[in-house]
Amino acid sequence: MGAAPKPLDTCRLLDEDPDLAEVLPPGRRERATEELVAPCMSFPTGAWTLPQLDPPGLGLVVLKGVLLRHVSIDGRLGLELVGETDLLRPWQGGDGTMIRLEDEWSVLSPAKLAWLDERCSSVLARYPELVAKLLERAVRRSRHLVTNLAIVHQPRVDHRLRLLLWHLAGRWGRVRPDGVYLPLKLTHSLLADLVAARRPTVTSALSDLTRRGILRQADDGWLLLGDPPSSIAPESTTILGTVW
Repeated sequence: MGAAPKPLDTCRLLDEDPDLAEVLPPGRRERATEELVAPCMSFPTGAWTLPQLDPPGLGLVVLKGVLLRHVSIDGRLGLELVGETDLLRPWQGGDGTMIRLEDEWSVLSPAKLAWLDERCSSVLARYPELVAKLLERAVRRSRHLVTNLAIVHQPRVDHRLRLLLWHLAGRWGRVRPDGVYLPLKLTHSLLADLVAARRPTVTSALSDLTRRGILRQADDGWLLLGDPPSSIAPESTTILGTVW
C-alpha cells in the first residue's frame, strides 16, 4: 500500500517556496503571492502511490521532504533522490524508450507537495519569470542525474560515497561548527544502491572513512568533516573495493 496523503489543503505557493518568489520584483511578487494559491498534499514516510489528479496540470513542486524514485530493469535499480524545489511529473510515461521499466516512488522523509493544477498553471502563465524558474529547476534535476552517473563510474567505493554525500550536501546540507550536516536517513543498504555497490563493501568503506575522520553518522544523518573532495586521485591508504 502506498502512503496516503492527508486531505487536500491550499497554500500560497510563493510563501511556501521563497526561492521561486525571489525572481519577481517586490510589486509583482506581492500580487503573485496573493494570486498563486495551489492545492497541497502531505505524505508520511513509506511507499508512495500517486494520488488521482485529473487533469494532472503542470506538475508537483516539492515544498518539504525528500522522495526516492526507484527505476528497475530486470531487478537492477536506478535511484533518484528528489526534494525541496524539485518539479515532478510522476504520471508522465513513455519517454520514448522501448525497454520495459518498473517505476516506483517512496517518501524518505515526510513530504509536502504543491499541485500546479489547471487554475494555478493559468495564473503562472501571467508570470513568465516563474515559468522560467520552474524550467530551470527541471534542467537542474537532469544535471543532478548526470552527476550521479559520473559518481557511480568512479572505481573506488569509498570515493563514490564521499562524492555522493558531498553532492547531496550541496542541496540539503547545513553548515555547523563541527562540519556540514546532511539531515538524511541514508542506510547502508540505500547508499549501496545509490553508488552501485554491495552493502558489505559500503559498510567497510564507511567504517574506513569514519576512521580517517572524513565523515560520521550524527543525529539521524551524516556529518561531513573537512573540505569537499577536490580530487579523487588514489591515496596512500588502503584501497577499498573497486566495482563491488
